[in-house]
Amino acid sequence: MLTTNKIIAIKEQLKAWKMDGCSIGFVPTMGYLHEGHQSLIRHSVTENDKTVVSIFVNPTQFGPSEDFEAYPRDLEADKALCENTGADLIFCPEAPEMYPEGFCSYVAVENLTKELCGKSRPTHFNGVSTIVNKLLNIITPDRAYFGQKDAQQLAVIRRMVRDLNMAAEIIGCEIIREKDGLAKSSRNTYLDSVQRVAATILSKSLVLAKSMMASGEKQTAVIIKALTDYICREPLAKIDYVEIVDSESMEKVDEVQGEVLVALAVYIGKTRLIDNILYKG
Repeated sequence: MLTTNKIIAIKEQLKAWKMDGCSIGFVPTMGYLHEGHQSLIRHSVTENDKTVVSIFVNPTQFGPSEDFEAYPRDLEADKALCENTGADLIFCPEAPEMYPEGFCSYVAVENLTKELCGKSRPTHFNGVSTIVNKLLNIITPDRAYFGQKDAQQLAVIRRMVRDLNMAAEIIGCEIIREKDGLAKSSRNTYLDSVQRVAATILSKSLVLAKSMMASGEKQTAVIIKALTDYICREPLAKIDYVEIVDSESMEKVDEVQGEVLVALAVYIGKTRLIDNILYKG
């Protein structure tokens, strides 16, 4: 497995692979890899000749009071996981490599970023779309793999790729969960043992939502109230949002019709966790 932190080096390697006729799969990450990331890498290894994993804690997607400095990092463990899972190349640049002095160009995907995480994190998705655009331009993969846990991010990236006529196929992969239902996340490491138990309220509330919809409840206001009441029973939980939106446009819906996304953001202590399910009515 190869590792580089320079754009020119990764471009040279990718050029050589492409001249040999290799297909390229790409998994962008912020590191501190877990089984969720490993699942994405496995998908890429299975479906492509070569797999590139980027590890970059992107400063532009963190707000002023968010956890950029505290975000967990362990590059050596990440390298071991990538190699054991079959990745061929790790791209782990430093911030000045991706954002040189005087950098002032950003990508904004409008409309899809108004709801859900965009409300409480107003600069977040400009940072996400900009860095993913840059990485896709550097790596020019045939396929790029993203987790469904970050459902709004996935929708934003798909729209950006479509709107800007980019060549990569964007593939969403299912959420990987702990045995008790908690969605895998690098931020789970922030939770102490009591908070870790409390955090299962997110996945449990989504089970409730699915049950209600499967039983015929169509009014999203009714479902949202039931989920809100349920989550509020957990003393350590503070709701950021509970929403039901169209899975493609990210716009709120009044009734469950077609494919909808039930999405949550909940603070457990100081840790903000997200989770979601897709449901086709």
